[in-house]
Amino acid sequence: MRLDWEKWERDFLAPEAAKSSFSLGRQRFEEPCDIRTSYQRDRDRIIHSKAFRRLKQKTQVFIATGADHMRTRLTHTLEVAQVSRTIARALRLNEDLVEAIALGHDLGHTPFGHAGERVLDLWLSGFYHNQQSLRVVDVLENNGQGLNLTFEVRDGIVNHSGSGFPATLEGQVVRISDRIAYISHDIDDALRARIFKEKELPKIGHVLGDNHSKRIDTMVRDLLLTSAKLDRINLSDSVKDAIAELRMFLFEKVYFRDEALQEEHWVQVIITALCDYYAAIADSEELILSGANVRQAVGDYIAGMTDRFAINQYREKVLALPTLNDNDGIKQCHRLSQKELEKIREKLLMQLKNEPAKY
Repeated sequence: MRLDWEKWERDFLAPEAAKSSFSLGRQRFEEPCDIRTSYQRDRDRIIHSKAFRRLKQKTQVFIATGADHMRTRLTHTLEVAQVSRTIARALRLNEDLVEAIALGHDLGHTPFGHAGERVLDLWLSGFYHNQQSLRVVDVLENNGQGLNLTFEVRDGIVNHSGSGFPATLEGQVVRISDRIAYISHDIDDALRARIFKEKELPKIGHVLGDNHSKRIDTMVRDLLLTSAKLDRINLSDSVKDAIAELRMFLFEKVYFRDEALQEEHWVQVIITALCDYYAAIADSEELILSGANVRQAVGDYIAGMTDRFAINQYREKVLALPTLNDNDGIKQCHRLSQKELEKIREKLLMQLKNEPAKY
């Protein structure tokens, strides 16, 4: 059955598409599955991993809202996979490969979204969630054995963001699909939260459409037209400009709004306290040393936490209080003044300008 799938890939997929039978292989040799191709096998390993299940209780953008319809890191991942597969199918690229990359791309994300990532970046003097995602599949999963994924999936995961660039067209599809998904659903979630109204969106943003489904449809169709020659996956300049404008609008109105900056402060208090606590007890049985040093091990452990688990650990270990069944514990830290919020916002905007790869 695997051989039939591999033949189908060679016969049907575009010449530029990645073929599982031509994969550069795994870090450790394994006998191939007689049913699934190597990319299908990678996809299944990611879906059955503990890190994947934890995504359901990790923040996408809105922290501890309690709202049923806000995106989580898991629903974001599923939306990226859906967009990626639609594009891959239309371009006759390898759907199994894009799906595996998409499902694994955010496995290394911290609790509390990018706010948590920024705290660990400070505490560890360097932390990028795309690199941590690769570390999860290479080292941390499967009781320290890793998932032993193929080169193409690992390359797509680590290069879905940051300064690197995917080696396959399928990896490039996921890199852009990630942005298509989060630009669209972050607007949708912000509208649902009544942070702004549709009419307040930048005029250039209306190039993409006036609702969630139209925006996704416009970006996907534009990518298909722009990338038809399959030399590189890309968007047209007009759509890229619209996305860039919308992205800056989201930073100003959503990601760096006062409430978000207050939450950023709470997250900094919680994660920094947990880092210090676990670094102090690193020799105990409570923390499995997964890295080359204590700080790496602590970073691995905390990056893998869900929002709820991090909050409850903070209550139990730092505050010596009972655990909670909800997320209200994040609001126990003191509130910042408007002047303090403005100072944080100015710092984040400067970092966004100077180090865009972190965003």
